[in-house]
Amino acid sequence: MTALKYWVGFNVVRSIGPAKVRALIDHFGDLEAAWRADAGALAQAGIDRRAIQNLIKTRAELDLDAEMAKLARHQIAVLTWEDAAYPPLLRQIDYPPPVLYVRGSLLPADEWAVAIVGTRRATTYGKQVTRALSGDLVRNGITIVSGLARGIDAVAHQAALDAGGRTIGVMACGLDRVYPSENRGLAGKIIENGALVGDYPVGTPPDARNFPPRNRIISGLSLGVIVTEAGVKSGALITVNFAIDQGREVLAVPGNIVSQSSAGCNRLIHDGAKMVLGVEDILEELNLTMISQHVEARAALPTDETEARLLDLVSDAPTHVDQICQQSHLPIQQVSSTLAMMELKGMIRQVGGMNYVLARESSVPYRLD
Repeated sequence: MTALKYWVGFNVVRSIGPAKVRALIDHFGDLEAAWRADAGALAQAGIDRRAIQNLIKTRAELDLDAEMAKLARHQIAVLTWEDAAYPPLLRQIDYPPPVLYVRGSLLPADEWAVAIVGTRRATTYGKQVTRALSGDLVRNGITIVSGLARGIDAVAHQAALDAGGRTIGVMACGLDRVYPSENRGLAGKIIENGALVGDYPVGTPPDARNFPPRNRIISGLSLGVIVTEAGVKSGALITVNFAIDQGREVLAVPGNIVSQSSAGCNRLIHDGAKMVLGVEDILEELNLTMISQHVEARAALPTDETEARLLDLVSDAPTHVDQICQQSHLPIQQVSSTLAMMELKGMIRQVGGMNYVLARESSVPYRLD
């Protein structure tokens, strides 16, 4: 908690973004030291004069402990680059947000996520297509990401919830607020079955300039972006541009060629986006046809060095716990508890007499990076 508040503090300072946060960490070692540094030391770290002035002003005005209390009061969690729970897909983009605020829960299964975005002025056709695709995707184990806006976004979130799936809403304001206010009830349901996320401090109002950075997070959290209905000037196309920059797939649903509401989608398809006629097109394009197998394989991966070490000592031939303990050079209590957890996860099986074998005929390749 002590270190976390300095991440939160820097996230409040204007003109200090991911690149400057990285420079501060590289120069000072941690953000607590950077927060306490004087103007001269900050300049030596490569921070420009304007950012230094903003930092000095914020330090004088901001009570970090009060800011953390505000987050706790609103049940908002904070993830930083240093947290293992920071979304892996988002971590891969250039300059991911140093701080991600979360209301609800982010799960490992959310790595299989796609974004559905589109116009705020959705037609009956756009709503129908969005509802069908969102529902079909979550029934295939995929999390839906969108921006909680009116129109296509709201339909995508609601359809995911109606189908019993998970959905993530990315906000362009502080998570203590909901914009638009008409989606407050929907936001509450998302918190219960997914998460609201964003990188804006508590109390930040919605503002036009906040939405493009929000869209960058939408695509960053997703394996691909699906545009179900959009005009040529739709904000959804900003998300598409970010997706392209991030190396993510872009897919679009075709529409009537004389409908302005589908002109943006039709143009995307003309320019090379994958045309979506059904959920199968999405699953094939994003290699998501075997989600259950992916989940099963992920469950069999070791989550720490102890599991990795013990998994390496178990084979198709029964191996006694005492032998595993001797070869691992670990205490019997640690070995026994870890083996029990690995058995629950389906990685190994006990075959009697405290002997263990791999749960499959061959071991699962694993990495700890």
